[in-house]
Amino acid sequence: MTKFAFVSAERGNHAVATLCRIVGASVSGFSAWLRAIPAVRHRAEAEAELRGHIGRIVAARRRAYGSPRVHAELRREGRRHARRRVERLMRAMGLSARRGRRRAPRTTDSRHDHPVARNLLDRNFAADRPDQVWLADIS
Repeated sequence: MTKFAFVSAERGNHAVATLCRIVGASVSGFSAWLRAIPAVRHRAEAEAELRGHIGRIVAARRRAYGSPRVHAELRREGRRHARRRVERLMRAMGLSARRGRRRAPRTTDSRHDHPVARNLLDRNFAADRPDQVWLADIS
């Protein structure tokens, strides 16, 4: 139970100022807490609704979407929420995108029928005169 919840529960028996002094809170803080209760309740309902939309999108995309794509999908539907909020809710719900399988890198395709250039130097890189041998390195 928070300090303000205790003050709220006991304010019928004692003065609010006395209760706030005992628990170490300010009277103005307690008043602000009382006004904020409907906003907190509304925020909780909105988050529950947003959680439903996030779960629906992730399930429809077979867990292939992470928070940036889920956020973009929500924006396409006309729902404007912060990307970080979507990210936080997905983390709290235990949702994340599945990682794709690792593939072996394919830098060259050696299986082809194209003509292959002849090896004219045969690793003899010394030249007798200028402009006779040209070299290049791909690294």
